[in-house]
Amino acid sequence: MKDFKNLKVWQKGIKLVVDTYKTSKLFPQEELYGLTGQMRRSAVSIPSNVAEGAGRGSNKEVNRFLDISLGSSFELETQIILAHELEFISDNNFNTLIDKVQEEQKMITGLQ
Repeated sequence: MKDFKNLKVWQKGIKLVVDTYKTSKLFPQEELYGLTGQMRRSAVSIPSNVAEGAGRGSNKEVNRFLDISLGSSFELETQIILAHELEFISDNNFNTLIDKVQEEQKMITGLQ
């Protein structure tokens, strides 16, 4: 599993990062070091840990990094919900992001 760039879960994770950055760019400026930064870090962690896990030698190590990736996806899901509750994200954008993060969670779980 060395070539992580061919993994659909990694490719969709990259798209989720881009969507998260585009969405959080519209947040209030005072959130730059709050929810904006936290969402971006969580999103980046998802494909990053998939990639790191793919480079590991044993299934145990691969699964450890997939677990971290999955945890980051749940963090991001929570942050998306918070951003929606704070009215930083429209209903349409919320639904799109939630669907993407939940799809990513299913793919990570399937890969495990």
